[in-house]
Amino acid sequence: MFETRTLSTATDDIAPDGSQIRLISVLMVGGSMVQCTLKPGQITQAVQHRTVAEAWLCISGNGRLWRSRDEDQETIYLTPGTGASIAVGTRFQFRNDGDIPLEIVIATFPSWPGVSEAIQCEGEWAPNV
Repeated sequence: MFETRTLSTATDDIAPDGSQIRLISVLMVGGSMVQCTLKPGQITQAVQHRTVAEAWLCISGNGRLWRSRDEDQETIYLTPGTGASIAVGTRFQFRNDGDIPLEIVIATFPSWPGVSEAIQCEGEWAPNV
């Protein structure tokens, strides 16, 4: 019924885009939550999700997030307190432009179904993770 989890100091998983994942909550019906970390200078692989949407909150570091859907695209700065959404089918990629880890809390709706959810695609920058 209730879940309590202490955030691990170790990486629990590597996301399909190459970022490090630490689990926050995995048992909720209808959603899941993780903390994502990208080291200084790293750029993820661009991906798009088949069935899930995400809500992001940057909690540390600074970087950029590129999003593209149909003919619309934008690049935003990620700084502590910045929130962003990733709708189903949106291509996206992010990078750490700072000298400390970029940390983002990500809620996924519905819960993350597994690695096959993410489709690699063309992005804004050359990935290095």
